[in-house]
Amino acid sequence: MINEKVHRRFMKLAIQLSEQNVDQGKGGPFGAVVVKDGKLIAKSANKVTSRNDPTAHAEVSAIRAACKKLKTFDLSGCVIYTSCEPCPMCLGAIYWARLDKIYYANTKVDAAVIGFDDQFIYEELDLEMNQRKLPIIQLMREQALIAFKKWEQSPLKIEY
Repeated sequence: MINEKVHRRFMKLAIQLSEQNVDQGKGGPFGAVVVKDGKLIAKSANKVTSRNDPTAHAEVSAIRAACKKLKTFDLSGCVIYTSCEPCPMCLGAIYWARLDKIYYANTKVDAAVIGFDDQFIYEELDLEMNQRKLPIIQLMREQALIAFKKWEQSPLKIEY
């Protein structure tokens, strides 16, 4: 069982990553750490601007590094410490990676105050697809269903 002192140590590391990222001009003020059984597995700061990758948030980057290190796409048994409450994309990635728990420092409101406001995404998700600002148009469903049918029957599939 991890005690409060250990939680604080990993959160301090996530916060340090966020500060260093700002100091070095490598991306936004966000850091994340993935831990398993009280041991550091992976860490990352936000890399959006340094990698020209809008998905390279600290949490997603740390998840990618942890999966690579552990050679798995399933991070069950791991927890993530993040310097800020995860955005919708990162929260989705955390769920898909099956992390056991999230510890966070700053809130999404704190992030909004400095220009990182994800509220519009939450609001868009509550709308019907035809009411969203970004047009979403379904096309060629019947053809696309072929791959789904193949997946259902494939002896090669690895379920996740």
